[in-house]
Amino acid sequence: MELSTLIQSARGNLPADLLLKNGRVVNVFTGEIEETSVAISGSRIVGLGDYDAKKVTDVEGAYICPGFIDAHVHIESALVPPYEFARAVVPHGVTTVVIDPHEIANVLGNEGIQYMLDASKYTPFSVFVMASSCVPATHLETSGAKLRWSDLTEFKKDPWVLGLAEVMNYPGVINGDLEVLDKLRAFSDKRMDGHAPGLTGRDLEAYVASGIASDHECTTVEEANEKLRRGMYVIIREASNAHNLLTLLPIINERTSRRVLFCTDDRLPDDLIDKGSIDYIVRTAIQHGLDPITAITIATLNASEYFGLTDRGALAPGKRADIVVFNNFDELKIERVYYGGKRVVYRGKLEPDDHERSRPPIRNTMNVDWSKVDLRVRAQPNASTLRVIGLIPGQLTTREEFDRALIQNDLVVADPARDILKMAVIERHHATGNVGLGFVRGFKLKSGAIGSSVGHDSHNILVVGTNDDDMLSAARAIASMQGGFVAVDKGQVLGRVPLPIGGLMSDQPIERVRAELDHLNAATRKLGCDLETPFMALSFLALPVIPDLKLTDKGLVDVRKFDFVDVFAD
Repeated sequence: MELSTLIQSARGNLPADLLLKNGRVVNVFTGEIEETSVAISGSRIVGLGDYDAKKVTDVEGAYICPGFIDAHVHIESALVPPYEFARAVVPHGVTTVVIDPHEIANVLGNEGIQYMLDASKYTPFSVFVMASSCVPATHLETSGAKLRWSDLTEFKKDPWVLGLAEVMNYPGVINGDLEVLDKLRAFSDKRMDGHAPGLTGRDLEAYVASGIASDHECTTVEEANEKLRRGMYVIIREASNAHNLLTLLPIINERTSRRVLFCTDDRLPDDLIDKGSIDYIVRTAIQHGLDPITAITIATLNASEYFGLTDRGALAPGKRADIVVFNNFDELKIERVYYGGKRVVYRGKLEPDDHERSRPPIRNTMNVDWSKVDLRVRAQPNASTLRVIGLIPGQLTTREEFDRALIQNDLVVADPARDILKMAVIERHHATGNVGLGFVRGFKLKSGAIGSSVGHDSHNILVVGTNDDDMLSAARAIASMQGGFVAVDKGQVLGRVPLPIGGLMSDQPIERVRAELDHLNAATRKLGCDLETPFMALSFLALPVIPDLKLTDKGLVDVRKFDFVDVFAD
């Protein structure tokens, strides 16, 4: 909007385009509820109060607040590209997301980041990007690409790129890895996000000293408070497979509340559609005792200020008219959403629009040399104790467990009776033939196998099963779909979710993806698995930056040692 026009509209010399009348405005600056109206011209708020307007909408006492901002999210985890993601979250009041496209970047490098930028055009929300810092996340895995500091800096000139995404290689930071430090130096003039689960003491001091400003991996109040004391922003995460909100709510008080943000990180289609996004976090926080205005401030103003998005995050003259109208603080039912002054949601439904969606082309990313794939674990003399990856429900962390190996015909095999299943990670980018093998407890499969091409962060093919034949059938089915999720029993595919966009996202509407995922989860339950989100749980078992024990295509990783360990503990 032209500046002089904005000023004259704010003075009331020109009529506003739209007046939202009789609202209860949430003032995130002062913590007040103002009974007033909001005047909008073009994409901007021109003022609060009684203005003449070309169109007047009476909200009849409903609450009006700024659009919600998701401070850290991987759109790829919703299994759909940006427009379909918008269809899920905009009706929940999310008008801005800050994404880290490192899932597709680990598959396609800069091509993947550019894909997400291009695919985010002509959508009813703002998509800002943090340049992916960890491609690959570590040297302990094989990804589809490798991005150095010089590869990332080409994105700095893009106005939609805000800084450097979560620096997961915290051992590389604190030990002075030259490639990691080059990236920090290159983005020292931008916002740099962190990822440092369990980091404490002098190691935390070193991590903060590097200029990294936030962390979304806190799982205890003690950890979060230590990071707050050292000047970090704590981003409280409530994902599909990592539930940290209720645990961390006690860190929020009148002194710390402005140093806290909210994020969803990784959220599946059913959670987004049924429960919501940032609105779910705000609603849940309020229901568990957090002051409602504080909750909304965290979800709006805090995030905008942290990322330097000075044009949004509050309802004030000159700000973007990204606005949420909702019924009350108890239900937080979204009635209307305005994005840049345009109504995009009415009565909870996304308004139709005639924009042609950006659908950038993308190549097949499945490249496996099946002649090299061997899933057998051979028994070793005088070795009978296995290291077992132990799932922790509701968390991304795992336990290192130990148990007796079941040996048949000189091979170590799965033992469903003790919930010890075999796991394999098959490299799928360069046809290296790499196969990492290990054992996992927590899936409770009684027969068959499940598999996924979503395997954070290098996204190789992950399979867990009761026998090698079904595991191999699952892996081959994934490759034939150009990526996806499957459940297999006795060689038959019981359910599947094709994800041909990088092996990460579907090219179908999110409602169809959700239906396919519901069918697949039901098939997985019939095999014995009782996990709420089995495929998300599976996807994080290959991430060697979250303790304790993980498996990559290169082998079993002790994350605390940041090194490989043998599958046999003795």
